[in-house]
This record gives sequence, structure tokens and C-alpha cells, in this order.
Amino acid sequence: MNHIKIAETTLSDAKSTLSFKQKLEIARKLERLGVDAIELPEIGVTKADSLLVRTAASFVKGSVLSVAATSSPEAIDRAAEALSTAARPRIRVELPMTASIMEYTLHKKQNKMCDYVSRMVAKAKTVCDDVEFSAVDATRAEEAFLKEAIRCAVAAGASKVTLCDDAAILLPDDFAAFVIRVTEDIDVPVGVMCNNKNGVATAAAILAVKNGAACVKTSIGGEATPLREFGALIKDIRENYGISADIRTTELHRTIDQIEWIISGKAQNVVAREIVDDGIRLAATDTIDTVRESIEKLGYDLSDEDIKKVYEEFLRIARKKNVGIKELDAIIASVALQVPSTYNLETYVINSGNRISSSAQISLNREGRTVQGIAIGDGPIDAAFHAIEQIIGRRFELDDFSIQTVTQEKEAMGSALVRLRVGGRIYSGTGLSTDIIGASIRAYISAVNKIVYEED
Repeated sequence: MNHIKIAETTLSDAKSTLSFKQKLEIARKLERLGVDAIELPEIGVTKADSLLVRTAASFVKGSVLSVAATSSPEAIDRAAEALSTAARPRIRVELPMTASIMEYTLHKKQNKMCDYVSRMVAKAKTVCDDVEFSAVDATRAEEAFLKEAIRCAVAAGASKVTLCDDAAILLPDDFAAFVIRVTEDIDVPVGVMCNNKNGVATAAAILAVKNGAACVKTSIGGEATPLREFGALIKDIRENYGISADIRTTELHRTIDQIEWIISGKAQNVVAREIVDDGIRLAATDTIDTVRESIEKLGYDLSDEDIKKVYEEFLRIARKKNVGIKELDAIIASVALQVPSTYNLETYVINSGNRISSSAQISLNREGRTVQGIAIGDGPIDAAFHAIEQIIGRRFELDDFSIQTVTQEKEAMGSALVRLRVGGRIYSGTGLSTDIIGASIRAYISAVNKIVYEED
């Protein structure tokens, strides 16, 4: 049986807009799914980058925790320090192999690059036993030079090598042949990263595996081979081709759905695709233990703090109507895995009609103090958003706003999504209510709380 390792790259984007807590929850779910490695970006000089790795190391025990270190030897030291408590640490030395990118990013020509590869890998090896060398643009490099750089990396102590088709310039069979040619004399495991912009990354990856590749880099919603497709393919071809992996295929789709709503903020994607109404109806008289059992049936593993938040929101909805399994899933999406709330909604009064201007009066609680805002707008939701901005004392760019019903019955619960743009970053918030205006207000406040938390 050819056993394939899966290195998950979803969290490796240094420009990710996910919150600290969201990143940790994704890491937790990836490990439970059974991926072999969870990749994180290079650690910068801010304490938050290092803290993320240290916190993930406290609970990621089965999967390798892999941190990039590319820009300088100091980046290797930062990675090693952050990974000091990790059960299975790895440092990734990711370097360009094309002349133009080497000169632009590292100010080095080919004759100096092999020496740099050796020094970086050797430096990483002194602080971490598991060192990966990754050629981030391998398919665009001169093959003779690429092979020499790989030999230098292995000689310096690299325990694995990864070849990347970052621009998706090779068809699957050509990529597999490329992997064979470049690594024919290499005696360490070889991994591949295939860009999926042309939709053939899964095919390229599996052909590389058939021709000797030992690891595939995947992602959820990113550029690499889609984890959903590759995991399902392994499950389907396992018997005929003798290829296996450690991921729990029975939990694959549900876990990826949960990660996708963490990334996008759109819980309705999960509701529409996976959650089947099984007739369960929860009422306001149900205890927190009963609600916890239903949460676990949905496949979530929430902290006690998030369970409490879900139960409080459940009671708010359940006082107006019974809550089904689809609605409970939407509640989890809207209140769990969120940052601490700086602002909480107390009351809102909306006036609207065809002969008057829409107005909103909103009261929020901040640190035990009630603050109010009154505003007029082009419709009730616009007025409500202006009233919130008046309270905050800032205006935000509304990047996206959408509403829909979670269920279809007469007393349907509404779900709203708000995306706010600040300084080039997107902050998403979700809200639920039997009143769609109330859902929109809660979604806006949720996004504002993320902005305030990140800025603090």
C-alpha cells in the first residue's frame, strides 16, 4: 500500500484576514481530520505571529506543525523559538528558483543561490530535526540549476523536498514526468504542490503520487490541490491502486464545510449542503446539556465558553419559536468561534414607511455602559448601520451585505452576512433573528467587534 502524506496549507497565507481564534479552530479541526502536517506562514516580528504558533503547539500533537522561514536566518530562529513546545515541529525553507524572482526578492544570482540554499537549510537543521526545502516555482526554473539546488539542500540536511507548479504551467502527465526527472537521484521523500487555477491540480497530484511523490500539499479555498477533491479521490481509488492516507474520509466533507464557514462567514453554505432536518425541535425549556448533545450530533467540538454563547443565543431564539437542527447550526456559525464582544446589542427601534424617512434608534452596551445612536437612512437597514457608526464614532466601507432565510416555514429565521473593509482587510460578521432587520444589525455589530478586537 502506497501511503501518502497530506500537508494542509490553508493557514499558510501570511495575508489571511482570519482572526486569531478562527485560525486556531481551523488548526484544531484539521488535526482531528488527520492531516499529516498543518502549515503556518513565516513568523514576523510581531508577538501575535509567535503566539499563534505557540498556542497551536499546545494542542496540535498528532499532526506536524510546520512554519515557513525564508527571508533570513533570523526568521529561522523565530520559527524555532515558537515551535519549541511543539510535539512534531518542522521548518520549511521555501525559496524561488527562477532567475528573475531570485534577483527581485533575494538579490541573488544563480551562482550564489545554491550557497544560500545550503546555508539556510543547514541553519534550520541546527535548530530543528525536520527541515523541508521547497522550490516554490520549480516548474519555471532551469532544470539543471533546480537539480543542483535540490542536491545542495539534501546535502545540507533537508529531510524532504517539495516541488511546486505555482503557475499551473504543466498538464498532469507532464508534471509527473517533471517530478521523475528532477528527483531521480534524490534519496529523501518528495512532495508536490499543484496550483488549481486550471482545475487539474488533483489530477496532477495523483499522477505525481503514482510516479513516486510521497506528499501532496492541499488547501481549503486556496490555490493548492483541493483537500475535498483529493481526499475523496484517495477514498475512491484506494482498493484499485493501493494508495492510502491517514485522513478520516468519513468526516471529510463535514469538517471541510465547517472550515469553509469559518473562512467565509456564510453558515448557510453548510446548512444548504450538509445539514438534514431530522425532526429534532428544541424549546426554551431544554437545558444546556440537551443543546450540547445536539451540537455534538452536528459534528462540532466547541469549548465550554462557546457552548455557553450558543446556549444564550439559542434561548433568545427559542423564546419566539422552536429551534430545529438547521437553525441550531446557523446559531453556532453566528456566535461560536467569535472574538470577545466589545459591543453588545441591547435594543433597537426602527421607523419606516412610504411617506417617512427611515430612522433607527439603537442602544449598545460597551463595558457595562449603554450608548445610543439615532440616524436617518435610505431604508431601515441603512439607517440602522448609520446609527451604529454614530455610536462607534467611525464610518466603515460596506464591502458586501446579504440576507436569506435559514428555514422555509412561516416563522423562518433570517440570516445576515456583513463584510466591512478597513485598511484593505475584510471583516465579516453574521447575525440571526426571526426579524431580518435584527439579523442585519447583529451581523454589522459582529463585524465591528472583530475590527475593534484586531486593532486593540
